Amino acid sequence: MRVIIAGGGTGGHVFPGLALAEELKKRDAVVEVVFVGTEAGIEARVVPREGYPIRYVRASGIVGMSVFGKMRAVMLSVLSIFDAYRIIQAVRPDIVIGVGGYASGAVVFLASLLSVPTMILEQNSAPGMTNKILGKFVDSVCVTYQESMSFFPSDKAFLTGNPVRERLLKGSAAVGRRLFSLGEGLFTVFVFGGSSGARSINKAIVECLPHLDDLKDRVQFLHQTGQADYDAVRNAFRESGYRGTIVPFIYEMGDAYAAADLVISRAGATTLAELTVLGKPAILVPYPFAAGRHQEFNALKLQEMGAARVILDGELRGETLAAAIRELVLDAATREEMRRASASIGRPDAAARVADVAFSLLRQSSPSGARHAV
Repeated sequence: MRVIIAGGGTGGHVFPGLALAEELKKRDAVVEVVFVGTEAGIEARVVPREGYPIRYVRASGIVGMSVFGKMRAVMLSVLSIFDAYRIIQAVRPDIVIGVGGYASGAVVFLASLLSVPTMILEQNSAPGMTNKILGKFVDSVCVTYQESMSFFPSDKAFLTGNPVRERLLKGSAAVGRRLFSLGEGLFTVFVFGGSSGARSINKAIVECLPHLDDLKDRVQFLHQTGQADYDAVRNAFRESGYRGTIVPFIYEMGDAYAAADLVISRAGATTLAELTVLGKPAILVPYPFAAGRHQEFNALKLQEMGAARVILDGELRGETLAAAIRELVLDAATREEMRRASASIGRPDAAARVADVAFSLLRQSSPSGARHAV
């Protein structure tokens, strides 16, 4: 069986795709998985590292672009159709699965027109433009939140949760401390703002350090900054005297999570899926420009359930963040309540559920097991 997993741009799209690929391979070792993305997306460096082949389409986002940027995106969208056809002809997939992002659009749409079974994953409560359009053409849609069901035809939509990589569930705190040179017995704050970092979070962390000086001997940081702010944040930590490790990007997220007592992050759908599967107390700073404010809504939902604290990006200050960190460092009972609440929300079987939908779709579309002609 050959599978195309199309999409990317951010880790929020790529990592669920990798989680699904792992599940498919676990069920059938001879399954061939080929990823399709763009050369500019995070998938270009992450997917090959995971051992999967990747092919590229020429595509770019439209939302938030300048007039020139939108014109360029439209031109690339046309070219991406040709790229998608070439890839589908070469791979001859039994099924095409879109995991979100503009890189998925042409591949999934064209596969649907060519009568190849298709499905998409919708990680957010409010679908983006690409998935809203694709939802009209694909055979199945796997959603993370109940609220998403109403955006898609009822006979196509399945509530599965957002797939999380199995290795995240097997992370080791001891390995994480050794890998990131963290001290044992110290309260570890794990900070990241997504695969490219988040400037407002990076800035607030630096500003909060003086307000936590009395906890300096009890707290250490593991901070993924993104490339742009790496030098500035690393220098600030060196000057402050705090213990910890500052890195531009982390591949070994399972071990990083395992070593963490508290996570500070954005509130992307994949991040929330990971936090809740692992039951990690968190301070969430939703990205303020997310489509439909979905990060804010999802983060507030976790806060209402007692699984997280939320600080809106416009209200994020060093002193405010320090107060939230201080509370959770000093109050073990509150952290435990948050851990339990978070774990109760998580869906560790999401990848299995999505795989069930995929195999069911294949059985329905090709009872004899014959490959679809393209």
